[in-house]
Amino acid sequence: MTDPGLRASDADRERVVSLLHAQVGEGRLTLEEFSERSAAAYAARTVGELVTLTRDLPVLVSPSPAPTPVSRWLVPLAVVLAVLFLAGALLALAGPATAGGMGQMMAQMGRICG
Repeated sequence: MTDPGLRASDADRERVVSLLHAQVGEGRLTLEEFSERSAAAYAARTVGELVTLTRDLPVLVSPSPAPTPVSRWLVPLAVVLAVLFLAGALLALAGPATAGGMGQMMAQMGRICG
C-alpha cells in the first residue's frame, strides 16, 4: 500500500483527473463536481490527498484492447510476393534464356506432359 504522506507526482495527479473524467462519462459525477475535484487534484501535494478525491468512486476496469485485425490486402500481397519470389528463383536456376536452352526446356516439358 502506498504511503498517504508520500509526495504526489504530476503523473499521479493526471491519473486521478483522468479517472474523474471517466466518472463524469459514467454519470457518477456532475461537471461541477469534476471541476472541483480536478482543481483539488492539481493542488494536491500528497498521495493521500489524491486518494480522498476518488475514495467514493468505483474503480473502472478498462476493457482489454481488441486484437488488431489483419488488413484485407496484407494476405493477398504476401501471396503475390511469394509467387514472385518463387518465379524469380526458378528463373535464376534455369539459367539464361537462350534459343538452345529454350528448345531443351520445351522438349523436357513435352516429355513430362506427354
